[in-house]
Amino acid sequence: MTKNQLRKYIKQLMREYSPKQLEALSLPIIEHILSHPKVLSSKSIILFHSLPDEVFTHSLIDTLYSQGKRVLLPKVVSPTEMTLHEYHGPNSLSLGAFGILEPNNEVTDKVNASLAIIPGVAFDKDGNRLGRGKGYYDRLLPNLMPIYKIGVCFPFQFLDNIPHDLHDISMDEIIF
Repeated sequence: MTKNQLRKYIKQLMREYSPKQLEALSLPIIEHILSHPKVLSSKSIILFHSLPDEVFTHSLIDTLYSQGKRVLLPKVVSPTEMTLHEYHGPNSLSLGAFGILEPNNEVTDKVNASLAIIPGVAFDKDGNRLGRGKGYYDRLLPNLMPIYKIGVCFPFQFLDNIPHDLHDISMDEIIF
């Protein structure tokens, strides 16, 4: 299967679930993340504000923020680039590119994060990640190295093998 064929296949699987079912599937994943040693020990975490077809991270963001963690969220600033911005509560977000709620404050100069939690269309047992095809994370993550990368997905998005290229950034761990 090519990357595009796999994206279509996962999209088709996604249609079998209602938004409420996906939110329910997200709960054990979020619990796992909240109890993860890397999350517990991190002072600054890169996260993402989820789209309807991604593991629901809205409550996770608020929980980590209320625990005093510095939460950094991406913002799409061009067709090829994302920047990271510090989260300061729900009022610090506005609708951005691709219908994603994004931070509306200034870009974060000092990222200084040791952990990134990353979405994907699919992941495999070797840590390979299939994104939406724009390459945003593949361009962002090399600038943040070394950083521990946790991919998050629903169980049906975790596969034995997915197609990947040399420029694709792999994850250190997958939670599903």
